[in-house]
Amino acid sequence: MSRVWLLSTNLATEPYPVYPLGMACVASALHAAGHEVEQCDLLALGMDETRLKEALGAFAPDFVGLSMRNLDNCDSLTPTHYPELVRRVVTLVKTCTQVPVILGGAAFSLMPEELLDFTGADFGVVGEGEVQMVELLAELAAGRPVARVRRAREVAGMLSPRFDPELVRFYVERSGLVNLQTKRGCPFACTYCSYPNLEGQRYRFRDPREVVDDLERLQREHGSPKVFITDSVFNDGEGRYLEVVEEILRRELRVSWSCYIRPQGIGRPEVALMKRAGLFAAELGTDASTDLTLAALNKGFTFDDVVGVNEAFVEERLPCAHFVMFGGPGETKATLAEGLANLERLRHTVVFAYSGICIFPGTAIRRRAQEEGLLGEDYDPHEPPFYQSPQLEAASMNALLEEAFRGKRDRIFPPEKSRQQMVVLQRMGYKGILWPTLIRYDRPRKTVLMESPC
Repeated sequence: MSRVWLLSTNLATEPYPVYPLGMACVASALHAAGHEVEQCDLLALGMDETRLKEALGAFAPDFVGLSMRNLDNCDSLTPTHYPELVRRVVTLVKTCTQVPVILGGAAFSLMPEELLDFTGADFGVVGEGEVQMVELLAELAAGRPVARVRRAREVAGMLSPRFDPELVRFYVERSGLVNLQTKRGCPFACTYCSYPNLEGQRYRFRDPREVVDDLERLQREHGSPKVFITDSVFNDGEGRYLEVVEEILRRELRVSWSCYIRPQGIGRPEVALMKRAGLFAAELGTDASTDLTLAALNKGFTFDDVVGVNEAFVEERLPCAHFVMFGGPGETKATLAEGLANLERLRHTVVFAYSGICIFPGTAIRRRAQEEGLLGEDYDPHEPPFYQSPQLEAASMNALLEEAFRGKRDRIFPPEKSRQQMVVLQRMGYKGILWPTLIRYDRPRKTVLMESPC
């Protein structure tokens, strides 16, 4: 079998450094197939080229796999783009070794041919890499001809990630968090989102017992770090997420976790149950602030739904945050004014606002931008485009947002304001998910318990 050196190239640290879960899942599959695997992380190496060369040389791999998580930071006002970084890493690796370099990861999967050409890597895996990486290495080792880009099949039965102890220690120190998945896929069709293209248009659930096994293993082997559940949506409409919650409670596991919540279909009883199981904060995919702009993004819920879910979190004194993008399809001066008024209805929460919507390949918003003459056919890996409503001048909108949020600690715009706040909080010793420190409550909590639905 082969020696495989895996490297996460993600350098993003906002809102916090993110454990490379995809790489850990691929490492698990390669290890199960008999390969010797070493996981490295460019952020953990301090972005130090000398240390990277030393780690690569010491392992002497037969294959190198690079994970590319982000195309950019989704901030139109202070953008950061990552393809050039990955190209530099590929070049550096090729100066140290002559072995094949394989690209994968969410960002690579969005525009594989373009990024393979741009970076100079040899091969690429699109989508879930567990099966395709094992098969690709077997074919390369056997000397068989292979396609430069392989498109993965859905993984039937996800393996537990192979957590690297050194990387866990690094991320626990830097962000206090390790990532985990309970399912893959997304059945929704939000116009801007790439999740269905990356993971499929239906949920594929892991056995709740295996998920909680992973939580117990993190406690036993890695000192009980907080966990962020990276499912596209944790609270699926079928209620299967509650089976994971119930399994945590059944084992009396004391674990702290966070997740993404769809602001629809849950109330105070479900929030209370999740809190009992260790939920300490939730990030809500609200995305727009009026019924008209929510419909334009094909969100499938109303702003009243958002307010109702927010109230459920408030009643349980459980921190939640909303992420809202202004300037998307249908945005006008009228919807901007209505949206800002609607945000005032969200009590005891944090709202992160963004200007414009990043346009990813293969999304409905990209097709709309092309139909409206806002975007051409070509996609530049140096500078991913943003959708800005042609009905509202971006600079005027940004000025109104800044004025509306000025002096409000729990309303964040521009995104740079969040970065500045994080620096201050980190200097004070805080780490991990920091926005809950911005929330203040004003009346006593009443307890609501939920009987087990499972």
